[in-house]
Amino acid sequence: MSQTTTFTLDDLREIMRAAVGVDDGVDLGADILDTGFPELGYDSLAVLELTSLIGRRYDFEVPDELVERLTTPRSVVDYVNDRLVEARS
Repeated sequence: MSQTTTFTLDDLREIMRAAVGVDDGVDLGADILDTGFPELGYDSLAVLELTSLIGRRYDFEVPDELVERLTTPRSVVDYVNDRLVEARS
């Protein structure tokens, strides 16, 4: 498990840019926490790739059935932070 204690929106932005790219019309620097992934230009396959990369980076698997419930950046950040807390327990 990564020694990281928290996962931030900036961490997610970095992975989003590296993993799947960014639609030209989307400003990831804006307040995107509660913006749906489709509005950010990320379809379900892109979110699946995103969560796969997060899982590899932080050494845990995000179940495919959970991915469909991770609909906003906030939901991903919260989920990853919950997993990091569990790993420390």
